[in-house]
Amino acid sequence: MTKEVDMSTKYNPTEVEAGQYQRWLDEDLFKPSGDQKAKPYSIVLPPPNVTGKLHLGHAWDTTLQDMIIRQKRMQGFDTLWLPGMDHAGIATQAKVEARLKEQGISRYDLGREKFVDKVWEWKDEYAATIHAQWAKMGLSLDYGHERFTLDEGLSKAVTKVFVDLYNKGLIYRGEYIINWDPQARTALSDIEVIHQDDEGAFYHVKYPFADGVTFNGKDYIEIATTRPETMMGDVAVAVHPSDERYKELVGKKVVVPLVNREVPIIADQYVDPEFGTGMVKITPAHDPNDFQVGNRHDLERINTMNEDATMNENAGKYEGMDRFEARKAIVKDLQDQDLMINIDPIVHSVGHSERTGVQVEARLSTQWFVKMGPLAKMALDNQNTEDKVNFVPERFEGTFNHWMENIHDWVISRQLWWGHQIPAWYNKQTGETYVGETAPENIENWQQDPDVLDTWFSSALWPFSTMGWPDVDDPDFKRYFPTNTLVTGYDIIFFWVSRMIFQSLNFTGKRPFKDVLLHGLIRDEQGRKMSKSLGNGIDPMDVIEKYGADALRWFLSNGTTPGQDLRFSYDKMDAAWNFINKIWNASRYVIMNLDGVDKPELPAKDQWQLSDRWILSRLNETVDHVTREFDKYNFGEAGRALYDFIWNDFCDWYIEMSKATLQGDDEQQKKNTQNILAYVLDQTLRLLHPIMPFVTEKVWLSMPHVGESLVTADYPVVHDEFKDVAAEKQMQLLIELIKSVRNIRSEANAPMSSAIDLLVQTDSEEVAQIFNDNWTYINRFCHAEKLEVGTSEELDIPTLAFSSVITDATVYIPLAELVDLNDEVARLEKEVAKFESEVQRAEKKLGNEKFVANAPEAVVAKQKESLADYQAKLQAANDRLAQIKAQM
Repeated sequence: MTKEVDMSTKYNPTEVEAGQYQRWLDEDLFKPSGDQKAKPYSIVLPPPNVTGKLHLGHAWDTTLQDMIIRQKRMQGFDTLWLPGMDHAGIATQAKVEARLKEQGISRYDLGREKFVDKVWEWKDEYAATIHAQWAKMGLSLDYGHERFTLDEGLSKAVTKVFVDLYNKGLIYRGEYIINWDPQARTALSDIEVIHQDDEGAFYHVKYPFADGVTFNGKDYIEIATTRPETMMGDVAVAVHPSDERYKELVGKKVVVPLVNREVPIIADQYVDPEFGTGMVKITPAHDPNDFQVGNRHDLERINTMNEDATMNENAGKYEGMDRFEARKAIVKDLQDQDLMINIDPIVHSVGHSERTGVQVEARLSTQWFVKMGPLAKMALDNQNTEDKVNFVPERFEGTFNHWMENIHDWVISRQLWWGHQIPAWYNKQTGETYVGETAPENIENWQQDPDVLDTWFSSALWPFSTMGWPDVDDPDFKRYFPTNTLVTGYDIIFFWVSRMIFQSLNFTGKRPFKDVLLHGLIRDEQGRKMSKSLGNGIDPMDVIEKYGADALRWFLSNGTTPGQDLRFSYDKMDAAWNFINKIWNASRYVIMNLDGVDKPELPAKDQWQLSDRWILSRLNETVDHVTREFDKYNFGEAGRALYDFIWNDFCDWYIEMSKATLQGDDEQQKKNTQNILAYVLDQTLRLLHPIMPFVTEKVWLSMPHVGESLVTADYPVVHDEFKDVAAEKQMQLLIELIKSVRNIRSEANAPMSSAIDLLVQTDSEEVAQIFNDNWTYINRFCHAEKLEVGTSEELDIPTLAFSSVITDATVYIPLAELVDLNDEVARLEKEVAKFESEVQRAEKKLGNEKFVANAPEAVVAKQKESLADYQAKLQAANDRLAQIKAQM
């Protein structure tokens, strides 16, 4: 008798997810256990920017973290998953300024203090949105530990780090190129620069050789530029070091036209030898790339423009002209002096100020820098110790090392109002610089640097500043730092991962995390990067609205392997929903048949039937497989193992086989089957819970269970006594037999309602015993009126019969009136071809010396066993084919 179940007939994610997250929060299930005997396990959430809503990349990133922390929590670790958000200086300030602009207000109208108040209002608004999205995703974050990069504690850490680095001589002040709006006369961040296509030109100019040198019969080289007005600041011409065309010119000098300044020809990796002539002019004060080239070659920086983009005294006769007027005048002078070769009109992408719309200038400016040499060396040296950071996939360690080996000094100051203001003051009278954790005593005589720190400066401290550092006695710092795993995208190894590593090593003496799991980018179905311009972005909240959080999480966890990009697909979302619906319906069937079961308890082992022994052995193997793959962050492999077990083993076979017992008259067997169904479902839900927290919790609470929530339930472990190789082999034979009969019925168009006779020819007594002992299952799945098992001598096999070769046996179904011998020959020939292909594949693999030498013994043995099985099947199929042909 089935019982009433409070589960709808179809999986409804809205219904399933309603109220569950709040209940988890109300019961404090996400907090660390506080069990000092348990091993600690901590993850810090990569803090999202408070600039807007979370995107699919965030959903992917947080799903993987949640899966890890949920599993570790269930495994008994004392887990901390620390959430937080990043003030994201440049990005957030630009968003707030854009909003104010719509109201006709600028930050200058408000002043610094009131503007910052407006940004805090923005932060509160978007933090609430992000919290709601975290809840929708089901993230088991400990909100009691939540941090923000402008919190008082984190700000204290940022100030200490700046001051300490300054006192060690690792922070200094120097010149750097920034984006400059000449109309508003202010620096711009990269995101405040809008690139749009403008009409322009390539001006091909003669740069004469000094000292009478000639090249290819000419006394000049040809340089193409789009900005002749910057020529007054040229200090070199560069070629690529490997460009054979110009090797003999490196070290020679040319004369900058109209200026008559001699400048050297240098070699630098920056130059693209395929672009234009492969020779470029170097103007360090007016181009960020040229600035880096200039640093590498110790070149002079000549700034030729004022703040309003008029030409200054370094521009000679063009001083006082607007930059575009100067361009026209310079072009005319070049033409008049026969220094212009030709002018090619082009349309090219040019940066414009988001604020005023004018063309942005790259401008030399005084900035604060971190000297990276010693810090990079510390990070690189640590990678040669036992306490190295483990990159997953390992290849990204090479990316990290290459970056650290070739790193340049880090510019950390930003001309903004939102962020950590630099703790440096300048004496109004003497110009003396003071850097300290507190302001100077006679503050009226000092002016604080108005700039703020790069947002990566504070987020680089995230793993330890969030744990109470610089208080090294803080309980969180002592217990949970270093953290265990960082999960983030491979695209920010340079920006964030590397900076956390060297800052942590420098200030705590420890790596910030043991492992860093790097995933790729989410792309659309065509493989394109998602972007506003393409209009192909996907809002994860829209996906959840349609399919549910669990379906999205299942797709994100199974879509790829570590380090690889992921293509979003609605077809795959449909498949994810269908899988959960399968779980839902199977669970509902099981629960409906658990009348009288109070909690899942396995019956004594001597009462287990073959199918019971088999499903528990398969469950055991799945637990082992999933746990191992989780430990290696191979979530796709873990998902495949779960899918195969749930869909094939549990739903398609064990549940179907259980129906025979549940509908039978043996009350003890019925009770045993109920308990095994309940046990397997319970363990399966636990395995699935880290990936699908909502549906598993809903089902688990609807069935007999012990405990309050899956969140804190024990994770399944391997039970050696469940392993049953014999049961797996026997069940595999039964499944093979049943599948072969189904295939034959399908090909003969013989419906399941029509009873058949079934003959199984085998020379193996063991195989014969298995089939005879499991007549109940065979009859249920095959609708066989009669089963005969025996050797070829014992069986009277009619010629007009369908046949199928399985392991150690051949199956025959007499269907004389339906059999066409020609069709049967064609079918058997296909079977022979299939077995021949499998034999060749196995032989090729075993013939590969590298495979045999390097693969584990068990894998090689399994391959040999597979080869022998296919050889036997091939022989049997050929024999049957010859037998049929002899009758024609």
